[in-house]
Amino acid sequence: MSCCAPGAELALAMPDPHTVNEEVLLASRTVGEGVRQTDLSVPGIHCGGCIHKVEAALGPLPGVENARVNLSTKRVAIRWQAHKPPAPFIETLNKIGYDAHLHDAGAEEADETPKELIRALAVAGFAASNIMLLSVSVWSGAEVSTRNMFHWMSALIAFPALIYSGRVFFVSAWRALRHGRTNMDVPISVGVLLAFGMSLCETFNHGSQAYFDAAISLLFFLLIGRTLDHMMRERARTAVRGLARLSSRGALVVQDDGTHAYLPVNEIQPDMHILLAAGERVPVDARIETGQSEIDCALVSGESLPQPVSPGTMLSAGTLNLTAPLTIVATAAANDSFLAEMVRMMEAAQAGRSVHRRVADRASRLYAPVVHLTALLTFIGWMIVDGDLHRAATIAIAVLIITCPCALGLAVPMVQVVAARRLFDSGVMVKDGGALERIAEVDTVIFDKTGTLTLDRLQLINRKAIDPAALAIAASIAAHSRHPYSRALAAAGRDNAITPVGLNDVSEQPGSGMQATIGTTIYRLGRADWALTVAAEQSSTAGVVLSGNGRLCAAFQFDSDLRPDVRESVLAISNQGCRVEIMSGDRDESVRRLASDLGLPYRAGVSPADKTKHIVDLRAAGQRALMVGDGLNDTPALVAAHASMAPATAADVGRNAADLVFLHDSLLAVPQAIAVARNARQLVRQNLIFATGYNAVAMPIAILGHVTPLVAAVAMSASSLLVIANALRLHGWRSRKELLAAAPLAISPARR
Repeated sequence: MSCCAPGAELALAMPDPHTVNEEVLLASRTVGEGVRQTDLSVPGIHCGGCIHKVEAALGPLPGVENARVNLSTKRVAIRWQAHKPPAPFIETLNKIGYDAHLHDAGAEEADETPKELIRALAVAGFAASNIMLLSVSVWSGAEVSTRNMFHWMSALIAFPALIYSGRVFFVSAWRALRHGRTNMDVPISVGVLLAFGMSLCETFNHGSQAYFDAAISLLFFLLIGRTLDHMMRERARTAVRGLARLSSRGALVVQDDGTHAYLPVNEIQPDMHILLAAGERVPVDARIETGQSEIDCALVSGESLPQPVSPGTMLSAGTLNLTAPLTIVATAAANDSFLAEMVRMMEAAQAGRSVHRRVADRASRLYAPVVHLTALLTFIGWMIVDGDLHRAATIAIAVLIITCPCALGLAVPMVQVVAARRLFDSGVMVKDGGALERIAEVDTVIFDKTGTLTLDRLQLINRKAIDPAALAIAASIAAHSRHPYSRALAAAGRDNAITPVGLNDVSEQPGSGMQATIGTTIYRLGRADWALTVAAEQSSTAGVVLSGNGRLCAAFQFDSDLRPDVRESVLAISNQGCRVEIMSGDRDESVRRLASDLGLPYRAGVSPADKTKHIVDLRAAGQRALMVGDGLNDTPALVAAHASMAPATAADVGRNAADLVFLHDSLLAVPQAIAVARNARQLVRQNLIFATGYNAVAMPIAILGHVTPLVAAVAMSASSLLVIANALRLHGWRSRKELLAAAPLAISPARR
């Protein structure tokens, strides 16, 4: 006998809301001041209608700022106010018919959908081919008894195939109807079931018309379209999963008592000490504490050669330790690492809403009720005109099938997914699908100088004026320091194949420079007021100097090293019809020298407020500017610009403000992003015109009775495949050679 009170068993079975809220809170992350984000996996999402229903259900919940669905990854990102308790996200989705659970970034979710679709496709194809063979005998003029027998055999083959293969559409349609809504699978399911039911009725009455072959063939062609659509989306998800796989599942952490413990990557917190063996990937953003090694950092910088690292070097999550063990200190949690940020940007690019996509989504949502109403009116109209129930039902079924808005629903997102993947392969991360639309419209490109046109590393610019013996000594001393000036001098020595000099008593004076002894001579490399003892030499010399026993041996001048392909990038952007200029807060002399070298107009010594004002003035003049910058002082301009880009080495706030982030050093990422965006805009317009034109032509033909259900299925599937195929054309464009020689890709704005 149970000792529980009535209803206690039910209460035990129900999840504790407090526990659920705690899980949601732990799984969320901070994304801004007072804002947290929770990611949910929603496997039932599969069309534009689903996106609208999910976002509309979550948006009004208390504290929710916005909810954004990613159709490719079948996930929804919910941003909510951190000072409020999390709303019942999962319960809300369950109420409208969607199963949901917290997304685990560290776990690889097994997607069984491809296997299910292929099995359903195989069953439908096998059944359709056999029923078609029986139908050939009927069409050949079989006697009534033989015809009736073949109809019953067709029904016996069609029924299990309909149940097994059709459930792909039936389950989704029933879930939608059960919660008082419709989706694209509703008209498909109604059409297939009506075709089968009408054929079964004809068979019972020994009629001559049965469409078992059409019903199952209809499923077969619909499943072809659904399977290919899923395969295309799976290709888009491959890039995201490939990035996620670069993250370690865990790491060996040094505990407070000196013992070692293996912790999952999600449990690693800042300031934890991690033992990183050779051959392991860096689990989170970290700083080297002890050890020297070489790192494969192609993921971050695109550099194909291993990079030497030593204590103090910052490492990004996902980079690979190659040669020796290191002890590193975590500087960020896994969810805040550079690798996690790239994954989120890639997903956000696929989930973004451009103007075209919003229009297509709204049109797709309106189509379901319009299609059902049109089919009903068609049935009524043919009953009035002809009075033939069989003919009226057949035509109505064809209308239901042929006007399904699958092509329209795929027109924009497929292009955006392919474009985001195309840019990702080139080292450009798109943070929002709408950014592609904006960057396609730019007619002016504004570059910051330091950190954008130039790299953080310095180069020696007065090499020819320096005595080789003095450079050899300076380069040998500089090799013992990680200071930017020292690295530039050491690099100059290597570039000029200078033989290192033997040194004694090498030491570094923080803030002043390096000191070493050769024989009886004391050499100092650093600030003039520290290295030189003669007052006249101190006053007449600036920058970094090399002194021997206090007397000047050489003075060194440095400037930032240009990014690779700067000149080629400026040429390519100009060929695309855009005006290019430099706008920098650096001193006039430095900016003028670079602008003169590149042949560009420039503005120097510009404050952050003045940068923003200049962009606002350009907008008022009818120009649309792309701002490319990296520093904290560029952030207001990045936000104010029509579109914006930042290198991966930019400050965190700059990367967050930019629409696109490029990972490699080369500035060819800028013209390539413009090229891909303009090509994507052209393909989106083509897809929208085709999808709209298809429905405008197909619907009247179906209403007039010139289309059978089978032909309708073939036409509807073909329209979706053509939209997908057109989107994939983007993969074939824009090699480096084509980019540099390209004429304007679309109707380009006039050169200014």
